[in-house]
Amino acid sequence: MTLPLVLSFGSVNADIVAYGDRLPRPGETVHAGRYNIGLGGKGANQAAAAGRLAAGNGVTAALGGRIGDDPFGKLVRERLEGFGVDLSGLLLDEANPTGIALIGVDAAAENSITVVGAANMAVGEDDVARLADPLDRAAVLLLQLEIPVGAAVAAARRTRAAGGTVVLDPAPVPAGGVPDALLALADLVTPNETEAERLVGLRPTTPEEAARAALLLRERGAGGAIVKLGARGVFFSFRGEEGFVPPFEVRSVDSVAAGDSFNAGLAVAIAAGKSPPDAVRYAAACGALATTRPGAADAAPFPEEVEALVAAAG
Repeated sequence: MTLPLVLSFGSVNADIVAYGDRLPRPGETVHAGRYNIGLGGKGANQAAAAGRLAAGNGVTAALGGRIGDDPFGKLVRERLEGFGVDLSGLLLDEANPTGIALIGVDAAAENSITVVGAANMAVGEDDVARLADPLDRAAVLLLQLEIPVGAAVAAARRTRAAGGTVVLDPAPVPAGGVPDALLALADLVTPNETEAERLVGLRPTTPEEAARAALLLRERGAGGAIVKLGARGVFFSFRGEEGFVPPFEVRSVDSVAAGDSFNAGLAVAIAAGKSPPDAVRYAAACGALATTRPGAADAAPFPEEVEALVAAAG
């Protein structure tokens, strides 16, 4: 029996993080105490989180995108393999280097980030043609906005035509906003408060405001919407059901991985056949657990942790 497929189509980066007492001012050099080089990019992070959750839910996870033929490309590929992700759709781009993010973090956990898209920005409709088989087979397609929008639109169109579900994480919101053509192809769009404000002009802080933002997103063409309020919970409206999921109580140390783990958990739950309320609860538990440890992909939860948290919350 072929297992349902969760396919993430998006960015793959190497994150180079320096940890110091403070961030440098323009023209200044400061010394940092340590650094780390790890997996990054929203496409890769969501694929990694889905890969960690997949086996425990009877699904498979795959990634489509581009990396360079360089040491960073080798590093991120090795890290992704450790999460059990199918990488047959990850192209080795000999013309462009692997994307990188240069991140400075100070003692107060404030950061500054410079991203070089590199191979990610070469992703295009040729990649959609190359990934025709997994796009057609995907039970759920995860999209983000760290690759050219045209490629995301073409991928969404392909998966929707084949009967799959398209989940759009509208991050980062482009300077010109998210085009209506892409929203219309999204079965679900999953903004946080800031992204919702960029998309519909309303920054939600309460369940009622989140419900209003979700309605506005559906009026713009999205099939359904999930509006994330961080530590205040999640509002959902899709497949004829809507409601509010209160936050899970956890001891948070780092919120970097929360959004990507939420979307990965949502995709895995939908692919596994969970109802909308159960899928959102599962996703919210994934996002909450991801805040209990530092880092991006490495903070993604394991399925037994998620099930335990959901069960404990009742």
